[in-house]
Amino acid sequence: MANMSLKKNPMPSQDPNVRNKNFLEVALGYTKEMALDEAQRCLNCKNMPCVKGCPVSIQIPDFIQKIKEEDFEGAYKVIAKSSSLPAVCGRVCPQESQCESKCVRGIKGEPVGIGRLERFVADWHNANASEAPSKPEPNGHKVAVIGAGPAGLTCAGDLAKMGYSVAIFEALHLAGGVLVYGIPEFRLPKSIVQKEVDSLKALGVEVEVNSVIGKVLTIDELMDEMGYEAIFIGSGAGLPRFMGIPGEALNGVYSANEFLTRVNLMKAYKEGSATPIKKNTNVAVVGGGNVAMDAARSALRLGAEKVYIVYRRGMEELPARKEEVEHAEEEGIIFKTLCNPVEVLGDEKGFVKGIKCIEMELGEPDASGRRRPMEKPDSEFVLDIDCMIMSIGTSPNPLIKSTTEGLETNRHGCIVADETTGQTSRPGVFAGGDAVTGAATVILAMGAGKNAAKAIDEYIQNK
Repeated sequence: MANMSLKKNPMPSQDPNVRNKNFLEVALGYTKEMALDEAQRCLNCKNMPCVKGCPVSIQIPDFIQKIKEEDFEGAYKVIAKSSSLPAVCGRVCPQESQCESKCVRGIKGEPVGIGRLERFVADWHNANASEAPSKPEPNGHKVAVIGAGPAGLTCAGDLAKMGYSVAIFEALHLAGGVLVYGIPEFRLPKSIVQKEVDSLKALGVEVEVNSVIGKVLTIDELMDEMGYEAIFIGSGAGLPRFMGIPGEALNGVYSANEFLTRVNLMKAYKEGSATPIKKNTNVAVVGGGNVAMDAARSALRLGAEKVYIVYRRGMEELPARKEEVEHAEEEGIIFKTLCNPVEVLGDEKGFVKGIKCIEMELGEPDASGRRRPMEKPDSEFVLDIDCMIMSIGTSPNPLIKSTTEGLETNRHGCIVADETTGQTSRPGVFAGGDAVTGAATVILAMGAGKNAAKAIDEYIQNK
């Protein structure tokens, strides 16, 4: 019986005043009864508009139909045909601007909770399935993947399913890329990422950690000496940007990348951590994206009394997911919108003691369509803080470009690659994800990895 409720089943979650003091997952997931009830809201549209909004083309009505039939493993198998990381996507994918934005139920109410159902199915599989995926018959060809983030893991998984011998070369000591160093435990438990990586290893994918391509090995050596017939570069965009304002070199100024890597990868929040973070009283995070929300919410959990989001546009222009902003507000994050830092102030010992900001107002739209922020005259004020986290974007590390002949990059340092295939200016070398687009979403990186795997297969078979 169809469920014609205009509202999604709400996601159970920890109480805000409890969760803002721990790193346990905020969202608790649907129960079986909630998942069955939410699945009945799907109308099983014949033209499947939701699928058109999914970067990896998951057959959404099909997996939801399996849920209606209480065939949860069958639902997982439908998702797994298109996605190598279903438990991850169910948690961090911006469904509201992708598949759910196309849902017919969203015309007169809330769309079907596609992401919540995907998470339920993946969690059910991880808790109940014991059968390891079977290795495909090898086809005798070798491919190297640089970077074990969402793009690299997806590309590797798809190629392994086709029978390729795939090796991933990861610079850090753990596979997962931004999934392990960037996204906090309270949004994406690292045990889930590890399970997804283990599933790829079961398919035969080799993961070489502590392998910085450009230092340990070069692309030339991988192709000419080690026999890899094609290479996919999914090295991400981990080079932080700063504003270039006075005082950014003071003690207590972090990039969001460094701050989150210390917290997520090095577990700085644990007693006795080898990579501690000084406990701060008042923290300002500059920026308005998902990374800024992650940094602010992490700072609060580390014991800060006040945490500010400092953003030069208004609340409606925040680029972060609506859910992340709502969670941050519930947890007590203070939003200082329509203001911009112009100087970081320090004490006599070289530590941050405040930031000088100026109020902003929104003018006419800029080239991106967003209203341009402009400074208000004579509106400077000082925000008393002892820690500042810069979250204004990242760009790709130039190491691979500087050690590889014939690899074209643009003025932002991003690798130039075909939008559909990922083919770069160098034959046999493909690229995708943040290394090509600059910082974007997990699911878009996965879509690029998926497209590149198909193109690599065609390239090698036609070679």
